[in-house]
Amino acid sequence: MLKHVQKEHHKAPVHAAIFIGDACEENADELCHLASELGILHVPVFVFQEGSDPTATIAFKEIARLSGGAWAPFDMNSPAQLRDLLKAVAIYATGGRQALQDQCENTSARQRLLEQLKGPTP
Repeated sequence: MLKHVQKEHHKAPVHAAIFIGDACEENADELCHLASELGILHVPVFVFQEGSDPTATIAFKEIARLSGGAWAPFDMNSPAQLRDLLKAVAIYATGGRQALQDQCENTSARQRLLEQLKGPTP
């Protein structure tokens, strides 16, 4: 998925990528390398984790951090929680961090993302 995002970014700007998953089956070092390359390209990866696999949590948090994105857990039994996370990323991708602060309701999803977003905005 990260390689695909990188290829697409070279065709046309990608302002953010979203990964939703519960496990990390790929080599974490390779994924982190790709994530850091996306960070250099200013393509943050937002990783939303279902479940609590500790190995996946470590990898997912690093992917988000290295790319300049954010990681957040979610409960698959709470579609509203995932909806709020996706809405926050859409706002960020179109208007940057300031838009996320200004336009997104003051939800825990927004706060979790804002606390982690430190890099440049699109």
